[in-house]
Amino acid sequence: MTIAKGEIGASDGQKYWSWYGFSSYQEWCACFVSWCGEQAGLIESGAMPRFSLCSDGMSWFQSQGKWQAAGSTPTAGSLVFFDWGGDGVPDHVAIVEKCENGIVYTVEGNTSTRVNGESVRGVWQHQYAISNQSILGYGTM
Repeated sequence: MTIAKGEIGASDGQKYWSWYGFSSYQEWCACFVSWCGEQAGLIESGAMPRFSLCSDGMSWFQSQGKWQAAGSTPTAGSLVFFDWGGDGVPDHVAIVEKCENGIVYTVEGNTSTRVNGESVRGVWQHQYAISNQSILGYGTM
């Protein structure tokens, strides 16, 4: 979490998608999560995979028995997978900072926030109700 929080405000995903090996822009939420995991030694230790597609990450956690259902209370450092389209396929992934009073607090890449009245994409903190219907579940470490 310290690594992810240190990236807050980064507005150019090139650092993350180029680290992954892409030579041009890619949707980078999973690359950001993977980059943080690599920096923390979680990929090398086998606690999480290196992935650029949210569906690959979710499938890995499920196949490893490291999946926690939506509606449950995640622990800090878990990955939360979102389905914005309602089709059961993950569209976004973030890192759980904490969960308190039914709210999941995250750090996530390739997301937007308002800065001086303008929408800016980057690494930002967000929060969601634990009951949010877009949450598919959590990958646990």
